[in-house]
Parts: sequence; structure tokens; C-alpha cells
Amino acid sequence: MSQAQSISNLCNQNAQEIQRELDSYNNCSRSINIGGQVYQTQEGIPVPGDILEKLKNKGDLHACQAFLMEAIKGKDNEIERIKDTRPDFSHLIAPERPTVPDYDILHDVSESWGWAQLKDSEYSEYLQAEAMASHLGQFIHKNGKLTQLRKELPTIPSIEWFEVETGKKSPVKITKHHVSAGLLGIHESIADEHRKYEQRVNYYKAKVKNLVSDENARIQKVNADKAAEFLKLEKELMEQYKAEYEAYQGELLRLTMEFNSQRELKIKDAAALRISVDPRFQHVIDMFITSEN
Repeated sequence: MSQAQSISNLCNQNAQEIQRELDSYNNCSRSINIGGQVYQTQEGIPVPGDILEKLKNKGDLHACQAFLMEAIKGKDNEIERIKDTRPDFSHLIAPERPTVPDYDILHDVSESWGWAQLKDSEYSEYLQAEAMASHLGQFIHKNGKLTQLRKELPTIPSIEWFEVETGKKSPVKITKHHVSAGLLGIHESIADEHRKYEQRVNYYKAKVKNLVSDENARIQKVNADKAAEFLKLEKELMEQYKAEYEAYQGELLRLTMEFNSQRELKIKDAAALRISVDPRFQHVIDMFITSEN
């Protein structure tokens, strides 16, 4: 099979050589005369008289390569088919694993459960505090409107010019209605309120988190007690099952080893198969075998 692969590669390489020659054909040569010195810019390579023979040779090479590749593929597929076979254990009856009555598991609660534990008045206060903190924070945020006004205020000139018509401008009076200290005071006032609302938001978030943690701890304790009872019963039933299962596994192992041994022999036989060459490709193969020898 390694020889078939080698010949297939040689077919491909030789076909490529012919193709490179075919690609080199042109209609004319080109030269240029510079100062009485003639330089050839393109070599003339006409289609040779044996072009039909070359094309047929190239076709034979590709056909032979395709034949060999299909043969190699067919052999590989047969080996893979044998490798994929599995032993038949349908006549064996596996012992049934004992079934232990299951128990219901309590699932952890989420934050939505925790929020539902708040009184209506508490949840309403949280919603109000969250909205206030959000909107106050947006206004004084570094990208908010108040910050924009504070940055812009020092840059506003006292006067601008408006072009009434070409070459004629009129002054525009600019009157500031904010001062930096005033905007700073507004920022501090809003920031103080924002902190108060944010503290209430954090208070309720922490309260909900604690409620959820406590409830989940209780749930885990209940589940642990149920699991302990389940494992105790399961251990008793598994003792009897274990002996039956070990005997079953031993028989499976014996049958598997016997099957694998037979399968390896079949793979060896398949690997030894030789390619039956079609007579129409024999002359191509003989050419390469002769060259190798």
C-alpha cells in the first residue's frame, strides 16, 4: 500500500510538470532593441507537434492516480469498518441496579424570593429610593448635565460676533445666569441627597441578600438530612447487587478479549490485501516501478 501511495504521488507530480509545460505555451516571442543591443523579453514557446500525446499522458496520469487513491481509500474503509465492529452481548442479562425511592430536593431560592419577603411599604420605599438615586446620580455624573454645565461655564466669552451679512458683523451680548460657586453648591446639595437614597437602596439589597442566604442555608440542611437517609438505604441494597454485577463484568471482559483477538486477525488480513490493477493503468504503474528499480 505504501508503494501505491508513492506511485500516486509520482502521477500527481508528473501531471503537474506537464501542466507547467502547457501553461508556458504562447503565440510569439518578444524582443527589444536598445542602442543596437537586442534583448529578448519573451521566449517563444509554440505548441509542440506531440501535444495530443502529452495531453493523453496527462490524462492517464490523473486517471491512474484517481484509481490508486480509490483503491487505497477502499482498503482503509474496510479496515476502519472492521475496527468499528463491536462484540454482541445481547445474550447476556445484566443485573438490575436496585432502585431506591427518590426524595424531593428543595431548590435554592433566588433574589426574587427575597424581594417578595419585604413588606409592601418596604418594597415601595426601595423602588422610590432606587429611582431617586438613579436620576439624581445621572444629573451629577461625570457625563451628566450638571458636570457639562460646570465645565462649559468658564469657557463662555462675554461677547460673540454674529455675521449679519457678508463683511458686516454685529456683537452678541452674552449674559451668564450661573456662577461656578452656585453650580458647585447645586452639585453638593444633589450629591448629599443622592447618598441618602443610595444608602437606603444598599440597605434593602443587603437585607434581601441576607434573607436569601438564611433561607438557602435552611434548605441545604433539609436536603442534607434527606440525602443521608437515602444513602443509608442505598448502601444496604447495593451490597447484594455488587456481587451479581462483578460476575457479569467478568463475563463481559472474557467475551470482549476473545472478540478483540479475532478482530485483530481480521484487520491483519485486510491490511495484507493487494491492489488488483486494472490493465488500462498497468503501463503507467510499470513506468514508475521500472524507474524506482
